[in-house]
Amino acid sequence: MSDVDAAVLLVGVGYLAGSIPFGVLVTRWLTGLDVRAAGSGNIGATNVARVAGKKLGVLVLALDAAKGALPVLLSIHLTDLRWVHAATGLAAFLGHVFPVWLRFRGGKGVATALGALAVLVPDAAVVGALVYALLFALFRVSSIGSLAGGISALVVTWVRARPLEYQVLTAVLFALILYTHRGNIGRILKRTERSV
Repeated sequence: MSDVDAAVLLVGVGYLAGSIPFGVLVTRWLTGLDVRAAGSGNIGATNVARVAGKKLGVLVLALDAAKGALPVLLSIHLTDLRWVHAATGLAAFLGHVFPVWLRFRGGKGVATALGALAVLVPDAAVVGALVYALLFALFRVSSIGSLAGGISALVVTWVRARPLEYQVLTAVLFALILYTHRGNIGRILKRTERSV
């Protein structure tokens, strides 16, 4: 298999894995609810926790992270090209945010980004997760933790001089997380953002 063939295959696998809407599926299977019709309407773990309980929220968080991590692990197994690893992680993120199964209306992508970064830059992922957990514990607002965790992961990736491809991936993921949280940022500034 050529490098180009491997890249196309892995990016496709990443997107399809990322597009599995675990928040919708798990909530529907276990509670009969449609998470898109309650709470914030988002398919991610935070809204699942809000609508169906914290245990299901944690389960969806783990599954959404896994669909970012597993395609990247596969890419590392199949090729040494770091840009392919990064592209696979980005594809998984985009699959979550723009899932083909839900008319390209998905979640915000934080857990899926965390899963991809946990494989490629684990120290940055750990710091980002710890910052998220601390701020969430203080404010009970997931978006604040997500944005601060993203900044922290980006800083760690650059300060510790990780491979350029992974630095670029982290920066692109953070930029996209800013985009997916644009409504949340507006509500944070107005102090109307909802807590969990």
